Amino acid sequence: MAEKTFTITDETGIHARPATVLVQTASKFSSDVNLEYNGKTVNLKSIMGVMSLGIPKGASIKVTASGSDESQAIDAVGETIKTQGLGE
Repeated sequence: MAEKTFTITDETGIHARPATVLVQTASKFSSDVNLEYNGKTVNLKSIMGVMSLGIPKGASIKVTASGSDESQAIDAVGETIKTQGLGE
C-alpha cells in the first residue's frame, strides 16, 4: 500500500470541479484509491464519496492506493492536486 498526505490550500477547499478532476485521475488506475479526511475514508473514484467529505481549506487529507499500479496512482493524484491549485 502506498500513501501520501496533502494540505488543502484552495480557498474553497475541494469543491465539485476539482473533485471531478481527482475522480477522473484516480479512475485511470486499476488500484483501489481512497481519500481519508477527518476519520472518514471514501473511494477516490466516487464523486459522491469525495463531495460527501466537505473538505475545506487547511484540511489535511491522506490518499492511499493499493494494487499493481499504486505508486503511479499516488503520484498522479498528487500531481493533479498541485496542478489544480488544490494543495501541496
